[in-house]
Amino acid sequence: MVTRLSNFFLRTLREDPAEAEVASHRLLIRAGYIRRAAPGVFTWLPLGLKVKARIEAIVREEMANAGAQEVHFPALLPREPYELSGRWESYGDGIFRLQDRKGADYLLAPTHEEMFTLLVKDLYSSYKDLPLTIYQIQDKYRDEARPRAGLLRGREFTMKDAYSFDSSDAGLETSYQAQRDAYERIFQRLGLEYVIVNADNGLMGGARSEEFLHPTPVGEDTFVRSAGGYAANVEAFSTEVPDAIGFDADAAPVVFDSPDTPTIETLVAHANANLDGDYNAADTLKNVVLALTHVDGTRELVVVGIPGDREVDEKRAEVAFAPAEVETATADDFEKNPLLVRGYIGPWSPTGAVLGEESATGIRYLVDPRVSEGTSWITGANIDQKHAHSVVAGRDFFADGVVEIANVRAGDPAPDGSGPVELARGMEIGHVFQLGRFFAETLGLKVLNENGKLVTVTMGSYGIGITRILAIIAELHNDEKGLIWPASVAPFDVQVVAAGRDQVAFDVATELSAQLESAGLDVLYDDRPKVSPGVKFGDAELVGVPKIVIVGRGAADGQVELWDRSTGDREAVSVEEALQQLSRR
Repeated sequence: MVTRLSNFFLRTLREDPAEAEVASHRLLIRAGYIRRAAPGVFTWLPLGLKVKARIEAIVREEMANAGAQEVHFPALLPREPYELSGRWESYGDGIFRLQDRKGADYLLAPTHEEMFTLLVKDLYSSYKDLPLTIYQIQDKYRDEARPRAGLLRGREFTMKDAYSFDSSDAGLETSYQAQRDAYERIFQRLGLEYVIVNADNGLMGGARSEEFLHPTPVGEDTFVRSAGGYAANVEAFSTEVPDAIGFDADAAPVVFDSPDTPTIETLVAHANANLDGDYNAADTLKNVVLALTHVDGTRELVVVGIPGDREVDEKRAEVAFAPAEVETATADDFEKNPLLVRGYIGPWSPTGAVLGEESATGIRYLVDPRVSEGTSWITGANIDQKHAHSVVAGRDFFADGVVEIANVRAGDPAPDGSGPVELARGMEIGHVFQLGRFFAETLGLKVLNENGKLVTVTMGSYGIGITRILAIIAELHNDEKGLIWPASVAPFDVQVVAAGRDQVAFDVATELSAQLESAGLDVLYDDRPKVSPGVKFGDAELVGVPKIVIVGRGAADGQVELWDRSTGDREAVSVEEALQQLSRR
């Protein structure tokens, strides 16, 4: 049935919404696709649902081609499965928890690994039932601290999540590759540029984790890539560890006065003015104090030594110390730990710990991989207004471990030897992940193998952000006048605009709309009788249907105008020619 704009649930806005930060957010609201209900939560209107349904249809087709079957779980889930996996606690403040009238705990699902695992456990018991891949398209909920950019980072979002179940690692490899290939087909059909990057495996481990990132300046993720083909998000980037250096002939540490040098910049300036040598920030060891809040609520301080020319990358720190929450140590933390001399902290002290015992500060001490055995540093002496030089790792101090939290820079060597990396911004649009046996082991998903022995099932996880993709497509396809949807996901195939005041224009537009609909096209017909042509054209530009037919003054002579929103071209043709051109999809 032809959709008539005169009774379609749509109101466009002429002004940008005050809270909109990016083009997709601004235009999706102005054009009547979504409305804000709360921070990070949106009401979907008919236009928005139509675009969303077209994206979902492409995903469903490719999931079927990859052998996956669709299921659907509730969004309201009981506490118990998440308690078993440990994620009821480890999610911290990141999820919405609630209770029913009897006091039973529930959550709004942030993801459904537990439910998929338990469903298969309930129904399958033999290796003959496997391999299996099932998926759903479902709303997810996460309590984002700072929801922003409309659909790009919200508290409620729609996601396609699939899970594969195999009785062997070889089977998982096959299932994983099938989903990975399907993702490439999906993004190609959607016209989205993507880069496949190595990703962090997270708390659940697993052998392989890859993200599909869409390169965009508004992306929230930083990734690196080399000319030789290496690509990874910064959380998964591994620093090349220097070879150990001999230190037998090195001078012993020397403490020197360094008044008013609490920063790397002031320390380098002082060293160049008062010590022999030419120093820069890379010669100094910066000691950062972080506070970790663990899942059980305990708070722990750690000191991390990184080269002075590097900064702490918050996302890398979050991944490195997960599931603990990470923040910079507070003034209260320093007050409770008098061995921490702010601005002058170091791993060695002339009056501190004996070699090989606990760190000079009495706090767990971790280092960047570049702080390798034999490297010599200028660093704090743990005495106010004093630093030390010739402090050697592996001789004067030992670390309790190595941690990657320093920022990655353009020019850093790729860990696979493929050359220096460059940095870019991207938005995650998909993630494929070999979960392995974490959830199956935790929740008891086992099957009998061909020898009648119980074996733990191995799993893969595969996610695509449906609503985020919609916003990215809107971000890519617009101009100063409005949206310009690609034909593959546009809410309608064609929009017919009755622009004349004579009845003949409406008669021709009505008949043409019916013929286009009979030809299999989804048609939006602007039949509003008392709206000026200028307003109708403005709405058509804003809504963004890629093919527009204007039926105006030439209607009486059988002439209409074809308007291609993607190119801006407008062409006068006969009604028959318009029908022929538009029917050739």
